Amino acid sequence: MQHKSRAFGPLIFFAIAFVLGAYFTFAAVQGSYGIFRSVQIQAEISELETERDALRAEVKQMANLTHRLSDRYLDLDLLDQQARDILGLVRADEVVIR
Repeated sequence: MQHKSRAFGPLIFFAIAFVLGAYFTFAAVQGSYGIFRSVQIQAEISELETERDALRAEVKQMANLTHRLSDRYLDLDLLDQQARDILGLVRADEVVIR
C-alpha cells in the first residue's frame, strides 16, 4: 500500500481565485469607483442641482428687480419700498411709531 500525497496545486489555485474574487468584490462595492461611491455621487448631484435651481430663481428675481428699477421702466412702488427699507425715508404726512 502506497501513501498518496495530495496535490496542493488545485487547492492553491482555488485559494488564490477565492482571494482575488473577494478582493474584486470588495473593490466593486466599496472602492473609489464602487457602488457606494456611485450612490454618494448621485446624492451630491441631486443636492447640487437643487442648489443650482434655487440660485437660478434668485438670479431671475434679482434681474426682475433690476429691470423694475431701470431707467427704461421705473416701478414707483418698488422705488418707494426700497427708499423706505434702505434709506429709512418717510413722507411728511406719515407718523412713525417706535
